[in-house]
Amino acid sequence: MADCWNTDTGEAVYRSRDAVKNLRIKVRIERVTSTAALSQHLQQQVLSQQDRGGIELETLTSQGQTGDNDEELVVGWQEKLFSQYEMELFQNEVACQTPLDRQYHTEVTALNRAKGRRNRRIFTYTDHDRYTNCLPFHQLQHCTDLLTTTKTSPTFLAERMASVRHRRQDRRMDCSIPKSKIINWEPTEDFVRNSHVVNNAMQTMHIMGDLGPAGRLGQKENECLLLTIKADGNGTVIVKPDFNNGKESYRIVTDGEKREVWHLNVENVSTAMKSEEKEREQNMYKDLYVRHKEYLNSLVGQDFEMPPAGILRYLMNGEIVSAKGFEYDNLYIHFFMELPNNWSSLPFQSLSGVTQTCRTKTLGKDNIAFFSYPFSFEAFYMSEKESEESIPQWPVLYFKVLSLDSWQRYRTEGYGYLLFPAMPGKHTMTCHTWRPLQTGTVSALRRFFIGGSPELEDHSYVRIPGTFKGERLSRFGFCTETTGSVTFNLHCIQQARSFVDATMLKKRRQKVFDQLGGFSQQGAVCNILEAFQRARRKMQDARESLPRDLINTTSQLQIESSA
Repeated sequence: MADCWNTDTGEAVYRSRDAVKNLRIKVRIERVTSTAALSQHLQQQVLSQQDRGGIELETLTSQGQTGDNDEELVVGWQEKLFSQYEMELFQNEVACQTPLDRQYHTEVTALNRAKGRRNRRIFTYTDHDRYTNCLPFHQLQHCTDLLTTTKTSPTFLAERMASVRHRRQDRRMDCSIPKSKIINWEPTEDFVRNSHVVNNAMQTMHIMGDLGPAGRLGQKENECLLLTIKADGNGTVIVKPDFNNGKESYRIVTDGEKREVWHLNVENVSTAMKSEEKEREQNMYKDLYVRHKEYLNSLVGQDFEMPPAGILRYLMNGEIVSAKGFEYDNLYIHFFMELPNNWSSLPFQSLSGVTQTCRTKTLGKDNIAFFSYPFSFEAFYMSEKESEESIPQWPVLYFKVLSLDSWQRYRTEGYGYLLFPAMPGKHTMTCHTWRPLQTGTVSALRRFFIGGSPELEDHSYVRIPGTFKGERLSRFGFCTETTGSVTFNLHCIQQARSFVDATMLKKRRQKVFDQLGGFSQQGAVCNILEAFQRARRKMQDARESLPRDLINTTSQLQIESSA
C-alpha cells in the first residue's frame, strides 16, 4: 500500500457558473507508518490476551489512539477552522490587536463553552487571515515539498507571484505620474523577467494539517500545507493538488527523526443541483437576458430617424489608406467633395479636408506613405421624374497630392478624383493621379530648387467639370505626366423610407433609384447607357454627313442581296 501513491500534484483549473460559496471539499489524512501498524498489531495481541490478564488495554490505548492516525473533514469555501495553536493564541484577549483577531477571540470563546471544535489536525487559513497573503514563499515551498511529487521545483513566475498582493502590509499607494518613462521601447531580458508579473484579483484559501505527534499538537513546525484553493469572480476555481477522483492517495512525508508517512485524499463533495433548481436558474437567466435586451432597446429606441419620402440619405465613412509611386517624400493630401444636381448636404457638413504630412516607407520597390486618415460624409438625394436625357450623377471626391520638404517648399505631386460608389457596403478603391507638365528645363529646375509647379485653377478639370455645358471638352495641347496612386477604404450606407415598404422587399435593395421613383440606371449601368448614347449620337452625325447618293446606293444593294 505504501508503494502506490499519486505523484501528480499539479494544480487543476475548473470553471463553474455556480457560486463558489457552494463548494464543499472532503479532506482525509491517514497515517500509514510502521509505528501506527505496530500499535494496531499490539492492540490485537492485547485483545487476544485479555482473558489471560497478561497486559492491560489502557496501557497501549493511551499511546496510540485511533483518532490520531486518521481524520476526515468536509470543508466549505472560506470556512474558518482553528488549529490548536490558534485556539491557544486567541484565548488571550490581550494578544488580539486587529478587529479580525477580536472576532476570532469571540469564536474561540464560544467553541470552548460549547462541545469544542470538530477538528483536531485539519484546519484552514482563509483569505482574510494574515497567514494567507503574508506566508513567505520558502515556507509555502517547504510545505509543498512534503507532498511526494516528480516536479517540486517552482517556476520563475511562481516565485514572482509569491510576493504579490500582500494585503496586510501597510503600503502607501502613490497615484502620481512616475518620473521615469512609462514605455520602454528597448527592454532588456532582465527588465522583461523582472516586470513579468500578473496580478489577478483572486481569493485564496489554504487547508492545512497538523502532522505532529499526538501529545504535541499546536507547534508551527509541524504544520503542513495540504490543499490550496483559489477563486475569482469569473467562476474560475484553481485547486492544488487536484481531486483524487478515484486515483491513488497523495503521500506526505514529514521531517524529523521519525519521518512519518501520511496519505492525503481530496474529494469534491459539493451538492449537485436538482433538476428543479437548474430549471429555475435557467429561467432566471432567461428573464435577466430579456430584461437586459429590453433595457438596450429602450436606450436605442424603436423609431429610427428616417429621411422624408422620396429622399435618399447617403452616409459614407471613408479612410485615405496610403499613397505610393510619387517622386518626393513627406506627402499630404488636400481633398474636397462636389455635389451634383439634386444633391444637398447639411449646413455644418464639411466638404473638404487636409491630411497630416506622412513620410514614405520602402516596401519592395515602392515608396508608400500610410496615412490612415478617416473622414465622414453625409448627403441627401431628392429624386425627380426620369427623363430621357437626365442620368443621375453621384458625388465626386477630388483630391490633390502635395509634398513638403524641410525648407517649406511644396510641390504638386498629382491630381485625381473618386466617384462615390452606387452600391452600399465596403469598397477598396485605388485612384491613379497625374500632374500638369510644363515643357522645358527651366520648369524642372524650378521644381527641384525652389519648389512650385504648374497647378490647376479648377480641380474639377481632372474630370469633366460640372459647370461645363458644351458638347465636347477638348484637352488638345495639354501636357500631363502620370504619377502615383492613392488607396481609399469606403463604407457606404444608404437609407430611404421606401426600404421598409413591405411591397418592395422582394426587389433588390441595391437598386436605390428603383425604390425611389423609377430610376433604373446606376453604377456600371449608368456608364454603359451613357456610352451607348454617345455612340448613337456619333452614328447619327456620321449618317447625316454622308452624301445622299451613297446612302441610296447602299440601301439598293441591301434590297438586292435580300432578294
